[in-house]
Amino acid sequence: MTDTSGTAGPSDPGGARRPDVPGRSLVLLRHAKAERPTTAPDADRPLTARGHADAAAAGAWLGHGGYLPTVVLCSPAKRTRQTWHDVALGMAAPPTRPLGVPAGQAGSAPAGPPAGGAVPAVRYDQRIYHGYATDLLELVRDTDPQAGTLLLIGHNPSISELSTLLDPVHADPEGLRTSGIVIHRIAGEWADVTAQAGPIVKWHTARG
Repeated sequence: MTDTSGTAGPSDPGGARRPDVPGRSLVLLRHAKAERPTTAPDADRPLTARGHADAAAAGAWLGHGGYLPTVVLCSPAKRTRQTWHDVALGMAAPPTRPLGVPAGQAGSAPAGPPAGGAVPAVRYDQRIYHGYATDLLELVRDTDPQAGTLLLIGHNPSISELSTLLDPVHADPEGLRTSGIVIHRIAGEWADVTAQAGPIVKWHTARG
């Protein structure tokens, strides 16, 4: 995917424009490049060296564009957790998890303050790993109503299908690549998000 926007104005050197469209921002991110499948469980596949670099580049791009998340929803698979870790580092926001909660289990945690921003709440949810686009949409609807920017880190096909569900006209028919980002504008409340009600305002594929 290439970077695009439905708003006017010059691009900055990082390829991202400052958010100038009113409403909430839903940031969908496919995990970075992972190791090929082996006999080990799929959920345990780690990122490759390129994947770590691309995820950090995704975080830098989001931070440079002003898309620091208020809430992060992440699949508990190893490759998505590592993607968030590197994204957070790229945004200067080291992630943490609740004390006593092992990595990969559902929970909510602060992720360390982004540079100049508030501390995002982070939740790992199995539905992002096993579920369908409609399950992801339900998670979006359950977002804290005070949240301005939601970052959802998941897998194909469900994360690309969610993007298509929200904006079937402009979504890429080939889906998100690894480290692919698509940003949807949510005009109303999170709880009221419906199909075809989240127009795409920007997309980008991060490469480190």
